[in-house]
Amino acid sequence: MSKKIYLYGNWKMNMTAAETRKFFDEFAGCYEPFKNDSGLEVGVFSPFTSLWALAEGAKKCGVVFGAQNVYYEAKGAFTGEVSIPMLKEIGVDHVIIGHSERRHIFGESDELIAKKVKALLDAGITPVFCYGETLEERESGNTFKVMERQIKSAIAGLTPEEVAKIIYAYEPVWAIGTGKSATSEQAQEVCEWSRKLIGDPKVVILYGGSVKGSNAKELLSMKDIDGALVGGASLKPGSFLEIYSEFKK
Repeated sequence: MSKKIYLYGNWKMNMTAAETRKFFDEFAGCYEPFKNDSGLEVGVFSPFTSLWALAEGAKKCGVVFGAQNVYYEAKGAFTGEVSIPMLKEIGVDHVIIGHSERRHIFGESDELIAKKVKALLDAGITPVFCYGETLEERESGNTFKVMERQIKSAIAGLTPEEVAKIIYAYEPVWAIGTGKSATSEQAQEVCEWSRKLIGDPKVVILYGGSVKGSNAKELLSMKDIDGALVGGASLKPGSFLEIYSEFKK
C-alpha cells in the first residue's frame, strides 16, 4: 500500500459504556490481522459518557480514541459543556470539531468552531475538523464558496505548523446518514481543492458520508483522500474493518 490510511469511526449518540466494552471485546479479534500494519491508523470517537470505557478498550487494541466535541474554555459557568482538561484526564488526544450535525442542528458558528480548533491545538490535542456543503448549496453552485469560508475561518491566524497538525474531514451534508455517498470523483475533486486551499500538500484529508465496505476501495484509492470518517458502519467491529479489508484487496 502506497499511503497511510486513516480509518476513524464516529459513533455519534450511540454506544453506552457497556456496549463500548462489548465492542472492544469483539474488536480485539477482528483487529488482530491489521494491528501490525504501519499503513493503518484506526480511531474511534464516542459519546462523553463512554469515554472511560473507550479509553480502556482502545489502549488494549492500540487504536486512537477521541471525543466528538469540546468547549474552548478550560472551566467556568458553562452548564452542560465538557472542557479540554476533562478530556485530557481520560487521555483523549483527538476531538471531532465542526461536524455538520453540530453546525446545522446545534447552530455552531464558524467563529465558535475556530475557537475550539485553536484551543485544542494549544493543548496538544489533534482537531479532526469537519467541513462540507448541504445539497442546496451544491445544487446552487456554492459548494466551494461555502467550504472556503469554513476552512479559512478555522485556520485563520494559525501558524503553518498548527495548520499541519489538523486532520481535515470533508463530509458533504447530503451524504451523511442518507446512504447516498459522493462519487469517488466528487470526493477527490473537493479533497484536491481543499489541499490547495490549505496550502500544505502533506495535510491529512479524510472523506466522510455513508462510507461502507462496498464503496471504500474506490474512495480510498483516490490520490487526495487519506482515509475515512465513518458513521453507521463503525458501530460494529466487522462492518468497520470491512472498509479497510476491501481497500486492501
